[in-house]
Amino acid sequence: MNEQDRRPRQQGKPYRRPKKDPVRMLAFEALRAVDERDAYANLVLPPLLRKAREKGDFDGRDAALATELVYGTLRRQGTYDAVIAACVDRPLREVDPPVLDVLSLGAHQLLGTRIPTHAAVSASVELARVVLGDGRAKFVNAVLRKIARHDLDGWLEQVAPPYDEDPEDHLAVVHSHPRWIVSALWDSLGGGRAGIEDLLEADNERPEVTLVARPGRSTAGELLGALGEEAALPGRWSPYAVRLSEGGEPGAIEAVREGRAGVQDEGSQLVALALANAPLDGPDKAWLDGCAGPGGKAAMLAGLAAERGALLLAAEKQPHRAGLVAKALAGNPGPYQVIAADGTRPPWRSGTFDRVLMDVPCTGLGALRRRPEARWRRRPDDLDGFAPLQRGLLRTALDSVRVGGVVGYATCSPHLAETRAVVDDVLKHHDAELLDARPHFPGVPALGDGPDVQLWPHVHGTDAMYLALIRRTG
Repeated sequence: MNEQDRRPRQQGKPYRRPKKDPVRMLAFEALRAVDERDAYANLVLPPLLRKAREKGDFDGRDAALATELVYGTLRRQGTYDAVIAACVDRPLREVDPPVLDVLSLGAHQLLGTRIPTHAAVSASVELARVVLGDGRAKFVNAVLRKIARHDLDGWLEQVAPPYDEDPEDHLAVVHSHPRWIVSALWDSLGGGRAGIEDLLEADNERPEVTLVARPGRSTAGELLGALGEEAALPGRWSPYAVRLSEGGEPGAIEAVREGRAGVQDEGSQLVALALANAPLDGPDKAWLDGCAGPGGKAAMLAGLAAERGALLLAAEKQPHRAGLVAKALAGNPGPYQVIAADGTRPPWRSGTFDRVLMDVPCTGLGALRRRPEARWRRRPDDLDGFAPLQRGLLRTALDSVRVGGVVGYATCSPHLAETRAVVDDVLKHHDAELLDARPHFPGVPALGDGPDVQLWPHVHGTDAMYLALIRRTG
């Protein structure tokens, strides 16, 4: 044990063991998993919460607080890093990551919640004593007391450059996004300051949990009836969507447990519906989902195809993800097949399908609400890695569809390098035409000039899904 971590031996003041706060311990454990193992919070947190409930450590309020601490800290990490950096006498890279996690949790309680200042500091210092030792807990205490001198607005005035001097860096600090992502989103969105600020703020809000009633297996009415008016609302745009009220538990719904319904963002539902409803020349019997994992869109397409007597082939390169697709499609009322196959080297013949969805791997910048840690992991050069794959998969899709058939090129990123640039490049070398996708998003407002569609969190309440509909002409 280091000298600084030994128990203080002040005469007349007996040593008090630190108390373990299960909520903050769980939040710290989740943040360490995200940092050490590159885990995603939406995968790490549920089993931790479930285990805590089983042990009797947690009730519903505890789970809600732990969730807020984890997601709030991750979403605002960039802002809190700037504040913490102003309160320590060394570069942040020289602060041990576990210490930084405790400081970030404390900063979020001080600046991003209604927890009283004294409680936020004392709980964070107590956590530091448990997980870091008494010596480093003193450092945590000193830093958090500095942070507590100002509220969030006060700190932003100090640590964010003025908007007029550096708009992108100002927005990056204030809204906690890497500067390159601010720039990319602004380019994709266009317009002035108000729109980009609304988008960045929407990325920092907790998204609704949206369910999908899988066609032919359940209905939105069934889900709403099972949940009740106080627990759920109909979707805004998709007739298959149901939005859960805060605190709703999908696993408590019978249709979800049976696989007849699932959790799926409404934007994802709209993309699948738009492809299914696009006009065709000729037959409509064979559909392909060429990048089907983990299976949400494939399950919706399989149900819609069954209603028309069509077959869906769902292909996924990774075998374990193909297994998730098979699970999502189990019980579909019509014919389907799931295979593990590389979409860039397909085993099927050219011109086999009437409809093809190619929801390509991407940076995921359209789902930063759900995976806030992704913004800190992605780098601009990631685009170079995805570019050839995205173009190759779109070429496969256009080769796989018959003349007169329709391809849906989709991605959960609004970055122009992953959307319009890919479509424009590939169409230069194919006999194909862009269709106007907007009529196939009925009732959805603010779809832009077309012919492709870009959804936005701050406008549509969905992930930032992109769709281009393309008809093969020769």
